[in-house]
Amino acid sequence: MDLLELLHLDELSHGLANLSMFPYFEMSHYVVSIMALREQPGALEVSRVSPLACWFSSMLFCFGGAVLSGIMLAEPPVAPLSNSTSVLLASIVWYLVFYCPMDLVYCCAALLPLRLVLSGMKEVTRTWKVLGGVTQAHNKYKDGLLVMIAVGWARGAGGGLISNFEQLVRGVWKPETNELLKMSYPTKITLIGAVLFALQQTHYLPVQKHHLMLVYTTFTVVNKSRMMLTGSSTSPFAAIESVIYKTLFTGCSPYAAITGEMTKSCIDDSARGRKTSTASTKESKLNGAAEQRSPASPANGQSSPVETKEDSAARNGKKTD
Repeated sequence: MDLLELLHLDELSHGLANLSMFPYFEMSHYVVSIMALREQPGALEVSRVSPLACWFSSMLFCFGGAVLSGIMLAEPPVAPLSNSTSVLLASIVWYLVFYCPMDLVYCCAALLPLRLVLSGMKEVTRTWKVLGGVTQAHNKYKDGLLVMIAVGWARGAGGGLISNFEQLVRGVWKPETNELLKMSYPTKITLIGAVLFALQQTHYLPVQKHHLMLVYTTFTVVNKSRMMLTGSSTSPFAAIESVIYKTLFTGCSPYAAITGEMTKSCIDDSARGRKTSTASTKESKLNGAAEQRSPASPANGQSSPVETKEDSAARNGKKTD
């Protein structure tokens, strides 16, 4: 970009592009990811009951993007675990976050200033993960724009996209939490990054790669810091999403009237059914109460028990007189 060159940010973009992610940025990614796992409902109880399930869930949080992108490209899903150094580092972080004496590591990392720094460093790794997925797909499918977007998205947000499988490891099944049904902010921003980097790789976006890396990384870090400082979970694209959704997906449908009439008739039928059942229930209760209150009729040729007592009392009185 000429603007970045005018602002003397070209050297900064080159320096960011050549920045090594291991070990500090990768360790920050592990710490934030495993802390997010620990804050899931029931995760702490699982860590006490089954440390193996807790460790496996933590590895899915840390390497879920690489596993998912490998599956999409027909590569071994265990390939990300072949890096023994990364797995060992993630395992050490997992143990310290869950089992450190007096919970010192989690309490220190949960402090806002330190967590702000760790989250910012994790957002930096997001850029490299998305770019790595797009580049990996571009090497196999030169003109597969959709494949590059999908793989880059999976590489950067795989932990969220396979969250249902990770929950299943911990004995939780919540299909309504699927990221495709209700996308979170990390999933959305990763998808946008995958689209941008895929367009840049196919030369549809006339921007140099290191310039795009600087712009995207700056935006993600600044916006993540803003959300953490303000305590807001609202996406900055909420207004645009609302306009696009209302324009493209909630228009008038030729079947809307029919669907509305069918829905209304179903609702009316169910309401009438509920009223009828309620009325019959009340009637049966009233009949039962009336039957309980009414005395039993005397049999043919027999007097009622009350009359018999009165007659016997009268006869006794006459005898006494």
